[in-house]
Amino acid sequence: MSLGVLLAICGLRAQSTESAGEPPVIAHPSSPPPPPEFNNERILGVIPNYQTVNDPQAPYKSLTIRQKFKLFARETVDPFTFAGAAMGAGISHADNDDPRYGQGGGAYAERFGAAAADIATQNFFSDFLLASLLHEDPRYFRRGSEYGFLSRAGYALSRIAITRTDSGHRSFNFAGIGGMGMGIGLSDAYYPSRSVNAPEFGSRVITSLLSAAIGNLLPEFWPDIQQKVFHRHHHQPVATP
Repeated sequence: MSLGVLLAICGLRAQSTESAGEPPVIAHPSSPPPPPEFNNERILGVIPNYQTVNDPQAPYKSLTIRQKFKLFARETVDPFTFAGAAMGAGISHADNDDPRYGQGGGAYAERFGAAAADIATQNFFSDFLLASLLHEDPRYFRRGSEYGFLSRAGYALSRIAITRTDSGHRSFNFAGIGGMGMGIGLSDAYYPSRSVNAPEFGSRVITSLLSAAIGNLLPEFWPDIQQKVFHRHHHQPVATP
C-alpha cells in the first residue's frame, strides 16, 4: 500500500514599518516551505501511507529517481510490511497452501522469506525501476471530499490502471501493472516447482489487484474517517530531513 507528497501551506505575512520622512516598507510574502518528500502518517496508527498525496490542490512536483528509490526502500523495510509477510506466511502455512514448502519451522521460514521477497520485488519494479524508466509517478493522488462517494471510489479504483507521468499528465499505469507482473513472474525462481503453475499465477494477480484497490480506497477516505468517526481533523504531516 501504499504509499505521497504533501504541500505545507503557510499564511502570507506582510509587515510594514514607517519612520519620519521615509515611505513604509512592506515585506514580501514569505515563500511556502518545500513539500515533504513523502507522507509520513500512518492509517489507524499502523499502516504506512507513504505513497499518498493528501492535498488535491497541492501544486504537482514529480519525484526524482532518488526519491522513487527511497519510496521503494521505505515501503519495503517498514515494520508493517514484515508483519504482513509474517501473517500471510502464517495463513499459507496453516492451510499448507502455495507456495508448498511443506510443514515445520523451516517451511514457515521459507514461506516468510518468499512473502517478503514477493512484496520487495513488486515494489522494486513498480515504484522504482519501471517508474524511473517510464517517467511515471508511483504515488496515489487523492480526489478529495469535494466529490461524492461513488465518484471518489470509482476514481480510486481507476488509479490501478491510470497513473500520472512525471510531467503531470495522465497515462496508463505501465509501471504499476508491469511491475506487478514482473514481480509475480520472478517468484518462479524461488517458489517450489509444484507451486509454479498458471492457477497460482492467476491467484496472485487477483490478490495483488485487490491489495492495490484497498491501497487506494483506504487513503482516499481515511481523512474523512478521521474527522467523522474519530472527530479529528486531518493535519499535514511534518517533513523529515
